Amino acid sequence: MNDNLHQLRCFGCGSQIVASDSKPDFRCSICGDLFEVEYPGWQARKGPDRPNAGALKWLWRERRMSTEALDQSGVWRFRELLPILNNFGNAVTLREGNTPLYHLPRAARALGIDQLYAKHQGMNPTGSFKDTGMTTALSVARERGFEWVACASTGNTSAAMAAYAARAGLRSLVLIPDGKIAWGKLAQAMDYGAVTCQVKTDFDGCVRVLTQVVKAAHIYLLNSVNPYRLEGQKTPAFELAEAFDWNVPDHVIVPGGNLANSAALEKGFREMVELGLVARMPRISVIQAAGANPLARSFVENAGTAMTPVEAHTRATAIRIGNPASWRKAARAIQTTGGWCLDVTEAEIAIAKAEIGAEGLGCEPASAVTLAGLRKLRAQGSIASGETVVLILTGHSLKDADYTIDFHRGELLRDDEKIGHEDEINKLRRNAVSVEPTMDAVLAALRGVVG
Repeated sequence: MNDNLHQLRCFGCGSQIVASDSKPDFRCSICGDLFEVEYPGWQARKGPDRPNAGALKWLWRERRMSTEALDQSGVWRFRELLPILNNFGNAVTLREGNTPLYHLPRAARALGIDQLYAKHQGMNPTGSFKDTGMTTALSVARERGFEWVACASTGNTSAAMAAYAARAGLRSLVLIPDGKIAWGKLAQAMDYGAVTCQVKTDFDGCVRVLTQVVKAAHIYLLNSVNPYRLEGQKTPAFELAEAFDWNVPDHVIVPGGNLANSAALEKGFREMVELGLVARMPRISVIQAAGANPLARSFVENAGTAMTPVEAHTRATAIRIGNPASWRKAARAIQTTGGWCLDVTEAEIAIAKAEIGAEGLGCEPASAVTLAGLRKLRAQGSIASGETVVLILTGHSLKDADYTIDFHRGELLRDDEKIGHEDEINKLRRNAVSVEPTMDAVLAALRGVVG
């Protein structure tokens, strides 16, 4: 299982190439679609040569007690399912993964669900799920001798890439849409030494420019079109199965931006089924913001068989993407697992974020679409009360602190966006109260809250 035995297969036409023959933009030369990493050697092994599922489970559990950096990574701990390097000594790690799985008792009661959990990927080293994919893809770049790596980003990707590049001793280039990302995320990329260009366009425009750059210069592209990103991002599926004693939840709900994350999780669950590690797949659903919902629209219009890009508008900056690169892979994840694709409004996102906060958990607004989407799925009867549901929280609350502050000050939403949600919003808001410096003033404020 440790042999580097992978190849790349085009998701569109199925053509196969050796990994070293991939183009700089990771697009198939025949049909233009994206590649996916596959491991043909797994299927070829039969009988005693086939991986022993029980032995792997024991090994991965034992590694959690190890002091070795690779063993303490929640990605490389599962390296038998990541044979993408010739030498695991080239792996670049910040001890990512092993993120917590939290029970959400308040939300579960409100929705009438017995078992509701949040897998908080915002607890990764740079505060988002992007670290799990960056450790794998950047390790490949390092092993292949690249000195520069690059990405277009709405924030989280740039933070993760710059951090791992700095750790590996590589240089990094970031293209961001001018004025359209959360500054807390951009501050990370700057702190980690990235060369940052604010491009006067949106995210999709940044992607177009960067595609030209990596073709003209010897720079390794680290956006989610890179199939090695998805190899790392599939590992939370392994962690979830392990947390449920090698069962899987009934339903996993994922935010939808560039749509690689849902595709990666589906791949992880699928590979576990193929290797006999788990017995079945969970349903996977994707939730988008109503102002950045090309995949949700496609499921309404044509069952996800074709997608028309949109001009993206949402305050949930991490998913403000109108032309997601991995939409076909995400559509397959939804269709093959029997999930759904929905969109939610800005008010629904803000309310859900505050409800997650009321559980003592902070997340960026893009993460909160999962709870808002679950509420809709429950209302339409798609999820039963006895099911086990896991929400994927993709980013930490401090990624976009201004969003939270504006919500509690009452400055986040326009009046027309609040219609029908006023009571919920007012119940969840917790603005700071200005008082005189006396005990009586503080007690009076307290009586005003509890009374």
